[in-house]
Amino acid sequence: MKRYALPDGVDIRLINLSENATFKIEDPRDGRRWALRVHRDGYHSRTGIASELAWQQALRLDGAAITPTPIKGHDGELIQTVAHTGLPQPRNVVLFEWETGGEPAATDIAGFEMLGETAARMHAHVRAWPRPAWFERHTWDFDTSLGHRPHWGRWRDGMGLTPDIEAVFARAVALIEARLEKFGKGGDRFGLVHGDMRLANLLLDGRTVKVIDFDDCGFSWFLYDCATTVSFFEHTPEVPELIAAWVRGYRRVGTLSPEDEAEIETFVMLRRLLLVAWIGSHSETELAQSMGVAYTQGTVPLCERYLTRFGDGTVGTLHAKAGLWKRLFG
Repeated sequence: MKRYALPDGVDIRLINLSENATFKIEDPRDGRRWALRVHRDGYHSRTGIASELAWQQALRLDGAAITPTPIKGHDGELIQTVAHTGLPQPRNVVLFEWETGGEPAATDIAGFEMLGETAARMHAHVRAWPRPAWFERHTWDFDTSLGHRPHWGRWRDGMGLTPDIEAVFARAVALIEARLEKFGKGGDRFGLVHGDMRLANLLLDGRTVKVIDFDDCGFSWFLYDCATTVSFFEHTPEVPELIAAWVRGYRRVGTLSPEDEAEIETFVMLRRLLLVAWIGSHSETELAQSMGVAYTQGTVPLCERYLTRFGDGTVGTLHAKAGLWKRLFG
């Protein structure tokens, strides 16, 4: 706290432990609040964190999205590097102004339309924004998600995998790889994305959508941002309607072809299996423990349905004939 111009006597409380540790800072006298993020060791470089903050601030400055405002330390730097006797390595730390609002409900159709609009504005911003020459962020493609260089660990190390489950997952992973290779990484489909637009990282403040926690932003397919909105509840019956709402909202601002829309299910499956890997490699977190083996087991019917609809011999034909998400997933 001494690194920043904060009042004495603030309350400090850990509110989330995931990739990073996030603390809520509050002044009990006037209610002012801040969010302090202590970065996980070895996940992002200092340049990578600076890149995240640069895009986040550009989005807000250009009116593309409302994002948290980072606060400089006494030395004028947004990123503070702090050592502690209890830690083997110094940690990078960022302080943000607190954003008001609440997490969208998983049944909020109108809210999901707003999320689609917000994603479309962010994607349009990316296509026009001149990134700094030093900009550095992870790439989230097949190889770094489910392939040979996974950022979040191997999907085969997910909790509760059995030989039968592993076999089903392996077939789904192979199909995802084939479809993504066919889909391609053209500039109209692949670029800088938030990468974790799940409900916990979004705030609804009246009719305003605020986007927080850009820690996983990087280079991926734009439709990956759609898939992340239903993270951890991809199997629930309301998902088709929520995705359809997201698509409607997106098209109010941006362009989404029928071919792109037809591939959304692939990105939902990519994300689902990536989260299986994340849970396995982050078993110390409360979120991973709360999902656990049940999440792995619940992924099996999703894989089986995906294989049935897009399986052997259907990669080309279904991609060409597929219509709305409800026809694919409902």
